[in-house]
Amino acid sequence: MKRLEIDIPLSSVTLKGDLIIPEGAIGIVVFSHGSGSSRLSPRNKLVAELIQRHGIGTLLFDLLTEEEDRIYENRFDIDLLVSRLIETTEWLIKYKAAEDLPLAYFGASTGAASALRAAAYFGKNIKAVVSRGGRPDLALNALPLVTAPTLLIVGQLDVPVIQMNKQAFDQLKSVKEMEIISGATHLFEESGKLMEVAQLAILWYKKYLIID
Repeated sequence: MKRLEIDIPLSSVTLKGDLIIPEGAIGIVVFSHGSGSSRLSPRNKLVAELIQRHGIGTLLFDLLTEEEDRIYENRFDIDLLVSRLIETTEWLIKYKAAEDLPLAYFGASTGAASALRAAAYFGKNIKAVVSRGGRPDLALNALPLVTAPTLLIVGQLDVPVIQMNKQAFDQLKSVKEMEIISGATHLFEESGKLMEVAQLAILWYKKYLIID
């Protein structure tokens, strides 16, 4: 298994990332975290570790530099976050260690909006998208352009976000499913609930992380 702490050189900044690729990987999942989070998010790290066990690589990276993250408004600047995710994806496509593996996205909270907008930008080059407690409603205009099979996962007790996801679900034209995890709140902090998220995501990626 390759474990790489990497610097990702973009046009205006260099971002920190952790790229892990299991032997014989079938693809790589790029994580787009929510506001106020980072590549060190314990929830995303747990999901990433479970994904890796199933022969799928992961890239967790910081969408903002430490200096940028100190400016609160940057955390909700979806246009900025989308541009960072697009540039990082373009870098990963050319990165030798990635070995032309097919790519997918995992978006949490506001990160789901940037993941879906980036998926719309890349079209069939993104094979699948999973949203955890996401805000896909922040990407409504882009949703009809998403071609990647998209799975929306929401906690049963996260009532406002359920409605936002239902609104977004109706706008998606790709293969799509919405799963509501019983007894879970927004962060899936209840016992076993994050494991349920990971299991659903793994099944989704195994089904759709294929090269045409």
